[in-house]
Amino acid sequence: MFDALSDRLESAWKKLRGQDKISQSNIQDALREVRRALLEADVNLQVVKDFINEVETKAQGAEVIAGIKPEQQFIKIVHDELVKVMGEENVPLAQASTSPTVVLMAGLQGTGKTTATAKLALHLRKLNRTCLMVATDVYRPAAIDQLITLGKQIEVPVFQLGSDADPVEIARQGIAQGKADGVDTVIIDTAGRLQIDQDMMAELAQIKATVQPHEILLVVDSMTGQEAANLTRTFHDQIGITGAILTKMDGDSRGGAALSVRQISGQPIKFVGVGEKVEALQPFYPDRMASRILGMGDVLTLVEKAQEEIDLADAEKMQEKILSAKFDFTDFLKQLRLLKNMGSLGGIIKMIPGMNKLTDDQLKQGETQLKRCEAMINSMTQQERRDPDLLASSPSRRRRVAGGSGYKENDVSKLVSDFQRMRGMMQQMGQGNFSGMPGGNMFGGGMGNMFGGGNPQAAPGWRGYNAGATAKKKPKKDKKKKGFGTL
Repeated sequence: MFDALSDRLESAWKKLRGQDKISQSNIQDALREVRRALLEADVNLQVVKDFINEVETKAQGAEVIAGIKPEQQFIKIVHDELVKVMGEENVPLAQASTSPTVVLMAGLQGTGKTTATAKLALHLRKLNRTCLMVATDVYRPAAIDQLITLGKQIEVPVFQLGSDADPVEIARQGIAQGKADGVDTVIIDTAGRLQIDQDMMAELAQIKATVQPHEILLVVDSMTGQEAANLTRTFHDQIGITGAILTKMDGDSRGGAALSVRQISGQPIKFVGVGEKVEALQPFYPDRMASRILGMGDVLTLVEKAQEEIDLADAEKMQEKILSAKFDFTDFLKQLRLLKNMGSLGGIIKMIPGMNKLTDDQLKQGETQLKRCEAMINSMTQQERRDPDLLASSPSRRRRVAGGSGYKENDVSKLVSDFQRMRGMMQQMGQGNFSGMPGGNMFGGGMGNMFGGGNPQAAPGWRGYNAGATAKKKPKKDKKKKGFGTL
């Protein structure tokens, strides 16, 4: 997501390196790169023009803070303008004063609307809001069955009257059922079309008039670029939407939709879909998205995802084990599975500041390494998992684990030695001792060679924006705390 845009913007910062201040002359090359980056990301042309004009005006009038380089100041200006273009703040889903809150889902066919309906229901369920999904798509084969299957998966009931019923009547009775059941929110999944047509709009208008929804969310495929913004504006003009959900943001999205929807349609992006799994829906925060685009990561979202999976009592027990060097293979396996529950490794890693520079090949290499570790640990006995020293001192045990996992004895030996080294490092870090930290193997030194030598400190956003915000760099030892230890 946004990789091409991030790379292009990085070349813009380079235009200002070595300069002692921002001026009319030296800023033009940087602005030209920013303009090219946005156009290649398929951002709406008028949005690009307005964006460049705002950045130029603010850059020329900005006073460079002592100790801050011009490119760092420029990054801060671009970051703030990106946030402004995307809406400045998160706009939460409405909640009616009297239940149920009615949410009407709209969109073209193939945008992931039905899945987005289930994702939204699960998101609300995590907020302790009860939901009912209503299936009104009587045209697409198996659309109702799909929603019922998703409903069972997330344990949210689905109201349906079959494929022969009138969609408007299904919606009306669905609201009545929601009121009778006392649910907080009713989410209506409507039919999509391959393209906008008046029949679809008329049906949506009828459903809207009948159920009087508090929210009308347009589900938009982010792969469509600036066309997503135009689609949002068309739906808003004819139906009156209250917000958008951008799907497929984990794919090859060039960023045009995220940067165009709010400016062109006037309606906020409320959620983004970041994967195929039903859990892969996130509230949209413009400031966090701007940080991702500029290669600064998204630590807040990462922390929120971790909080959903981590039990506080377990975390305290794990900390005690780390400080006493009793962290074993069972604990490590638990950490690996926790990581999997948070989403794809690539999606998680790129939320860490500076890690956007890792290539897909490096991320795949990391995934492979984790699978190798898991396979070898699964071939160990419970005693060997609790006491890695048994494997370190017994070649026969290592050979048995290697045979059971399908790898070589040398692979098991390396896993054991790396694990023991990591355990010692984690104990030192937990006690505040960062001297002599190694920085290369799979477990040590941040992500290290696990991802082919990716260096988080190499990204300009890591140095630039943090420096711009704090007026000084953080000590190098603090960055090493962001390594691959416990989550």
